[in-house]
Amino acid sequence: MTDTDPEADRRWPRAVYGVGSEPDPRFSLANERTFLAWIRTSLGFLAAGAGVAAFAHAVGQLRFELKLVSLLLLVCGLVCAAGSFLRWTRHERAMRTGEPLPSSPAMPLLTGVLAAVALLAIIAVGLV
Repeated sequence: MTDTDPEADRRWPRAVYGVGSEPDPRFSLANERTFLAWIRTSLGFLAAGAGVAAFAHAVGQLRFELKLVSLLLLVCGLVCAAGSFLRWTRHERAMRTGEPLPSSPAMPLLTGVLAAVALLAIIAVGLV
């Protein structure tokens, strides 16, 4: 599609598709695949958080550490899901306007939270 194509006016979000010019489709599709990879990661975090909570509840060991591990994993899933759309939007817009691709604060944040989850899991396993 070109900037004068009437179909471009129907695409959402307008903050992305309403600016700049069409990038090479390969770049947009690569950006979309990255978005989907983050969504898969989000689903993994959500499944892990629910699994920890279900397991802890099933064995009757719903202690504070396991609740916290479950909560942190669920929050990681939420951050990944929301961050993936924000990242896709920012990158697509940058490609359309010819700007450098922005960095993402999600990676260091998720790394830190997962390190905390690992420490809490080690504590929880050591106390069982």
